[in-house]
Amino acid sequence: MNNDQITLENSMLNHSIKVLLIEDNLAEARLFKEFLKEDKSQQYSLVNTRQLEESLQEINLKCQNYDVILLDLNLPDSQGISSLNRLIEEFPSIPIVILTNLKDEQLAIESVRQGAQDYLVKKEINPHLLIRSLRYAIERKQVLERLRQVNQVLESRVETQTSELIKAEETNYLKSEFFSMLSHDIRNPLNTIQLASQLLQRRDERITMEQKKAHLQIIRSAIKNMSSLLDELSFIGKTDSAKLKCHRTQVNLENLCRQLVEENQLAAGEKNVEIELTTSGNFSQTVWDKNLLRHILGNLLTNAIKYSLPNTKVLFELIRQDRIGIFRLTDRGIGISPTDQQYLFQPFYRGENVGAIPGSGLGMAIVKKCVELYAGEIVVDSQVGVMTTFTVALPITEV
Repeated sequence: MNNDQITLENSMLNHSIKVLLIEDNLAEARLFKEFLKEDKSQQYSLVNTRQLEESLQEINLKCQNYDVILLDLNLPDSQGISSLNRLIEEFPSIPIVILTNLKDEQLAIESVRQGAQDYLVKKEINPHLLIRSLRYAIERKQVLERLRQVNQVLESRVETQTSELIKAEETNYLKSEFFSMLSHDIRNPLNTIQLASQLLQRRDERITMEQKKAHLQIIRSAIKNMSSLLDELSFIGKTDSAKLKCHRTQVNLENLCRQLVEENQLAAGEKNVEIELTTSGNFSQTVWDKNLLRHILGNLLTNAIKYSLPNTKVLFELIRQDRIGIFRLTDRGIGISPTDQQYLFQPFYRGENVGAIPGSGLGMAIVKKCVELYAGEIVVDSQVGVMTTFTVALPITEV
């Protein structure tokens, strides 16, 4: 006898075994009760019900407080295996022993297959057989329940470990993609600088001053692009390592927005794009993190201009709604497809329709992280080839 069997037997000896007998024949019910009295080592508490529905009500009333069920398959309101299935469906944790007048091997096999713990033919039952069947049914059910619980724990651990492996693989993939794109984006301006420098060196005596200025401007522009990319990477790194915090000071919000418009007028002028700034509400006593706002609004405004179609307008709206500041930027441009919108805020991701329009794919990732630091929200509404609207909602803090 192993430790589990000893534990189970001791458990049964320490309390009265509660038996629910579902049997409409009162004479047979009295006989089974007398059989149980033959067991001098164990007390039994037997309740007899005559119909299946009555039995279900009885179990519900006792909150499933039965150790085992003896089930006759020939009841006034239910016949055959359907009675067993109904009980298992309602009370899967209670072991069931089938009682029948028929010595039917196929029915016995099907009963066990459906979940019964044992199958007894009434005319063959004696005290020893009945008591042994009940005890074994309880023991088997408890062992099965323990195995089920262990299996659930193992399945949970497997799911957790599988999830962790998938996350690790995704992280490694993203790292690989990150460094690949980073290498590409830094190599491009470096190649431009190298090529322009070689042209200046080899053709120094043959090129005009205007050509020299043009080559030097290309070099300066490439250096600026690379510097901007490194700044963006540094900013992303700070947000990922939680080094960046939100520090609010009193800011003239309307002036800040006008400054951003002025800083982008040259780029807008090259495409003949008009920027219209409108304000609604009083922001005079509000405090903001100027650095985070510049990253949010600067990137959104730059993108609005960059992806606008020529001879269109960018609408820049600043709206106060109670304790919320709304920043809305709308452009008439190439738009963003529903598929691209799902990945819009991932680092280095760029839409399929951007074509040759320059960009690192870091701007929107920075915007998203800044909005999160602010405990705000950002939503996008866009139609390809028609328009795009970004709406940022940030909580307002007053002096």
